[in-house]
Amino acid sequence: MTPAPVAAGPCAQRVLPVPGGLAAGPLRRFLLAHVVPGAERHDAATGTHERVVPTGAGPVVAAVVLGTGERCGQVLVRAPAPVLGEVCAVVRRWLDLDGEVAAAEAHLGADSELAPLVAARPGLRVPRAVAGAETALLTVLGQQVSLAAARTFAGRLVAAHGRPVPGGLSAFPDPAVLAAAGPGALRAVTGLTGARSRTLHALAELLADGLDLDAARAAGEGAAARARLLALPGVGPWTADYVALRALGEDDAFLPGDLVLRKAMGGVSPAAALARARAWRPWRGYALLHLWTARVFAGPAGA
Repeated sequence: MTPAPVAAGPCAQRVLPVPGGLAAGPLRRFLLAHVVPGAERHDAATGTHERVVPTGAGPVVAAVVLGTGERCGQVLVRAPAPVLGEVCAVVRRWLDLDGEVAAAEAHLGADSELAPLVAARPGLRVPRAVAGAETALLTVLGQQVSLAAARTFAGRLVAAHGRPVPGGLSAFPDPAVLAAAGPGALRAVTGLTGARSRTLHALAELLADGLDLDAARAAGEGAAARARLLALPGVGPWTADYVALRALGEDDAFLPGDLVLRKAMGGVSPAAALARARAWRPWRGYALLHLWTARVFAGPAGA
């Protein structure tokens, strides 16, 4: 397979307005916690997040500037001029800048448990995906381990199979590259268990063979894509629902078995979490982000 050329040209920038404002502090902390070494950089002092973004002209390094306050009304994007418009469209989707946040907040703000969280962080978005395949593969790397461990595995994968891009970062490995490597090689470079390496390889094969999560999102075919993910060995509801939330753009995706969520809800069981969340439909994804944020990402600005 011949790799796409890398887009070149002088850097340009554009300001993206955010309807209703953005809860920038929690978003910065979320992005920082999920930084993939070698593929992303985060500067907490300026609120700037850099990462590789795929474009029709090849992968490029782009930057989003969120500032250092807890809220902002716009996001600054920097990218090579020839692909700036394409990158901005990706950023709007990735950061959920056009999400139906007002409708979600109106619904969730009427709930006694969520009302204080919604009031404390208006404009909280659901971080989506720059590329669906990347997010799905990262989700498998993060199964049943800490965020720090997941970042370590991801960084090793990028170092071994990523593609260097001008700007000092590397593109996340293409699924076809990981599929060709085989599960043994993936285990050797990452340090994953044998079972997790086989799951990662099976997912890479599925993606390389034609499961296009970005196309499924755009076509509203998330349920079918989720079912194909669940058919893979080692992929359970937590993984499939996390991919549905972030890569497939499902506003109502929910992870009742997630440990952090259940702690945020007072230590309830998965069944109790699912039952409690019925009242939050069709915005359970935004409820999930409010609960996760209150538990993990509500620290001081720039933390």
